[in-house]
Amino acid sequence: MKTKIFLSIFFITAIITGCKKSFLELAPVSNNSTNNFFKTKSDFDLAVNNAYSTLYTMYGPTGLVSYCGELMSDNATLYTVAGSGSITVGDRWAFRDYTLNPANNVVNQLWNDSYVSLYNLNIVLDRIQDATSLDAGYVTQVTAEMRFLRGMYYFYMVQAWGDVPLVTKPLTPGEAFTTGRTPRAEVYNQVIDDLKYAGDNLTAPDKVPAAGRASKGAALTLLGKVYLTMGNKTAAAQTLQQVYSSYNGNAYNLLPEFGSLWGATLAQKNTKESIFEIQYKGGANNPSSTYWPAFAPFENFAITRFGGGMNQVTDDLYNEYETGDKRRDTSFELGYLKGGNWIAIKFQKKWKDANAPIVNAAESCNNNFIIIRYADVLLMLTEATGDVQYMNRVRARAGLPLYGTAGYPAAQYPTLDLAIEHERRMEFAMEFHRWFDLKRTGRAVPVLSAKGKPVNANKLLLPIPQFARDQNPDLGQNDGY
Repeated sequence: MKTKIFLSIFFITAIITGCKKSFLELAPVSNNSTNNFFKTKSDFDLAVNNAYSTLYTMYGPTGLVSYCGELMSDNATLYTVAGSGSITVGDRWAFRDYTLNPANNVVNQLWNDSYVSLYNLNIVLDRIQDATSLDAGYVTQVTAEMRFLRGMYYFYMVQAWGDVPLVTKPLTPGEAFTTGRTPRAEVYNQVIDDLKYAGDNLTAPDKVPAAGRASKGAALTLLGKVYLTMGNKTAAAQTLQQVYSSYNGNAYNLLPEFGSLWGATLAQKNTKESIFEIQYKGGANNPSSTYWPAFAPFENFAITRFGGGMNQVTDDLYNEYETGDKRRDTSFELGYLKGGNWIAIKFQKKWKDANAPIVNAAESCNNNFIIIRYADVLLMLTEATGDVQYMNRVRARAGLPLYGTAGYPAAQYPTLDLAIEHERRMEFAMEFHRWFDLKRTGRAVPVLSAKGKPVNANKLLLPIPQFARDQNPDLGQNDGY
């Protein structure tokens, strides 16, 4: 069975909303309802569901991974886009334009969202250690799942902010206001420890005990990416080979057609290519997918009821696809009709749900979101080992000449590193990978500056929010802000 995440909308209201929040938005442990809640297995099941529901925030269309992964890259742009509450249009444009400052309301929201999400994981990890009435196997499984999520969140946070407060337990108010930033090397060490524990203790993909749980394959794949990001290709290759050797063609495999990954039908969910996937269910009172309307053009009433205008597709991305690449037309719309007039604008359609019901003036879509898929394992293996056989499997599915053959566009991509960079961009367009890929390979500044982005090394980190620093000056600030 694949890693399937069925995330019910369960919220421990008394715990989350009943607590005064610190500068980190870490609900302190002083609240009595928090201390009295974690008693039975049912209590922990509810808390685990709540912890998994943080994926909706961290990987949502306006979550940390989306803003950084696409909007700060050369894949996505913004034209007309809505504000929301205290967040202005300018706050959003600043990510695209590299004009961020510590007072940016989106940056503050992303910081708070990250630490609220971590609290939901840490409270489970903290309380389950004292739950002596629970089965030991259950405790180990839950601990491994929560440490997988924590490792994944900190992996993206340290890439976004650099040094960040490393919080591995619920904090008291006093602790929260005096917690400083931890050097990124130590944060990475915690990420590795968490993912190693998860890899050692999570069940194999074909033995997941219940829908909605991370697997050993997910932990190892993410750990391999962490090693690549740290420049340790040897460890990355060894880790990713465990996934390939154990599961290739069995639990995991490429689907024959790229287009089969996308859509709102049951057959397009939790396929053999999916390693870690967020579950959504369209309709009212469900955790519904909003990627399609959010990434549709603003005021696009002909395609969606209300387009959000986020992450619009750049011409630069669209034009990089090779002739005959099946992935391009599967991934993008070229425009829409409005009042009988054709509006030419490129936007994604991977998460299109043409039959989605309208809820609160927008489509309530039934598409899942794949965080980790097997194509990533293959492309990372080529990056780690230099062996093109893995990348060529991805190219073959796209209907393209294999790397190293006469038909490959070697003039445009004369080195293997450039070939991998190109392939990852085409394969994972709008799936929140691009900016992190460019940072990992040291190519972000030259690639983005050549395309007009006013970027330098300092601007490859977000500022620490001013609101957080006002309450804890010891947080300091990243260079350049």
